[in-house]
Amino acid sequence: MVALITMDSIDQHWVTLNEGAQKAAKELGVTVQFMAPNTKDDAQQIECVNNAVSAGAKAIIVAATGPDAISSALKEAQSSGVKIVYVDSPANVEAEATFSTDNKAAGKAAGGEMLKALKDAGVTSGSIGIINVSVATDSCVMREEGFRSAFEGSGFTLLETQYGEGDAAKSQSIAENYITQGVVGIFGCNEGSTTGAGNAIKASGKDGIIGVGFDKSDAILGLIDDGYLLCIMAQNPDVMGSKGVEACVKALEGEALGGAVTDTGVSVLKK
Repeated sequence: MVALITMDSIDQHWVTLNEGAQKAAKELGVTVQFMAPNTKDDAQQIECVNNAVSAGAKAIIVAATGPDAISSALKEAQSSGVKIVYVDSPANVEAEATFSTDNKAAGKAAGGEMLKALKDAGVTSGSIGIINVSVATDSCVMREEGFRSAFEGSGFTLLETQYGEGDAAKSQSIAENYITQGVVGIFGCNEGSTTGAGNAIKASGKDGIIGVGFDKSDAILGLIDDGYLLCIMAQNPDVMGSKGVEACVKALEGEALGGAVTDTGVSVLKK
């Protein structure tokens, strides 16, 4: 049995990742048990790792909520012979392989899209709000770093990052606060952050605020179609899931994967 442990079980991103994993599992004749916590919580994720080991998992595919909190649980699992493969976001423990987006490059591309839209609208200065998940979520920290780098040397001011824990309602409150400060753009670092940003822009009734974010969901695609979000960087979670399962099978068959990091790609989705 292979355990799949993501950051939560709610975001469409993780549901799609699990679908990719289950499809590969069926093709390869292995069982993948989805054991995600119901919310982004380090303690719950550690519990999932411990439960997976107790249930006899031979390999664990994990998207770490943070790089450090889960580390000792993963090391303990490894010491009992369990193979570790990362998808989306790694922890600070060596693994067989990692399948994730080049988050820094994708974040920079998102910044480029916003910058171009602002310039096309004749806006050359103003402040921009950033909604992230937490200071610890590696993938989202890299996205923010990339996004900020796109604005270096421009006339825009990037405000201090606010953290919404990937929760759409909390992220919407943060975005509403940014809008009262008169921002010209808002960047959401993940699905919940982006949904919150789009909903806040919609609720404000104001034109000219450029919303850009990450991750594809039905709600987000609706916000793009209705013009409240300019675009999102769509990852390929199904590819992460299927490649993660393939890597586990290879590792369990004794193949050395050397800790290779594979970029699973990203595409820009617009109206």
